[in-house]
Amino acid sequence: MFQGTHTALITPFRNGEVDTEAFRSLIERQIEGGVDGIVPCGTTGESPTLGRKEHLRVIELAVECAAGRIKVIAGTGANATSEAIHLTTEAAKLGVDATLQVCPYYNKPSQEGLYQHYKAIAQCSDLPIMLYSIPGRSVIEIAVDTIARLAANCPTIIANKEAGGDPERVTQIKAALPDDFQILSGDDPLTIEFMKRGAVGLVSVATNIIPAIMSGLVRDMSEGRIEDAEDTQAQYEPLFSTLMSIDTNPVPIKSAVAMQGHCTDEIRLPLVNLSPENQAILRDTLASYGLI
Repeated sequence: MFQGTHTALITPFRNGEVDTEAFRSLIERQIEGGVDGIVPCGTTGESPTLGRKEHLRVIELAVECAAGRIKVIAGTGANATSEAIHLTTEAAKLGVDATLQVCPYYNKPSQEGLYQHYKAIAQCSDLPIMLYSIPGRSVIEIAVDTIARLAANCPTIIANKEAGGDPERVTQIKAALPDDFQILSGDDPLTIEFMKRGAVGLVSVATNIIPAIMSGLVRDMSEGRIEDAEDTQAQYEPLFSTLMSIDTNPVPIKSAVAMQGHCTDEIRLPLVNLSPENQAILRDTLASYGLI
């Protein structure tokens, strides 16, 4: 279901509104770049600042533009279970292939609370669910035992996007879950290490600007060309480092797409644009790869 490379799409804005033409163009670039799926309305898509109608409109646009050519995994998670259920049931009506369910943030539920949260979402539709553990933003992580319990009791929970920065978690999840439960890297620089331990693919930020490169890296790993993948990883490590270090995602990646001329760099508060110094760093990095 989730093997391969999936792009965590930015949401381009213009004058305070979603820039639908830029969004469609971005999706076409992803398809041309060989990605297997797109993930609208995730962290990179600024989902916390999208209104409900906007959120669902972005998902609708993604489904329309993808037109069955690639998978659409809609970000419909929330820190309120009722909101996640609403977004998920509406996304199902729009024809998405699956949903991404972020670990609830700010309210810090217990593991039992997480279990009940995800169980309730799983019961609201038949859509396949990819859990999303990202303790750097949610403070808590989805414990391995909780993932195993959910997979055992909720047939539609079949994958986990692991974005905690620890490859050992992949080993632990593989040991505790059935063989058909899928793990995806949520960090571009860790894709190889995750796939060596059993991950089946990547939900990528960098694909917004280098879809063919990242799709090729994941394909090389899947087909056993590890040295080729490692060469690509080494080549693009400075780019990954810049995107991760100069500001909070999605500020750098949206700025990069804007520097390529594909959208504005408009971003919603409380996020703000890159400082002039960091804009210069990003521009120099992109230029060194011939990306602008």
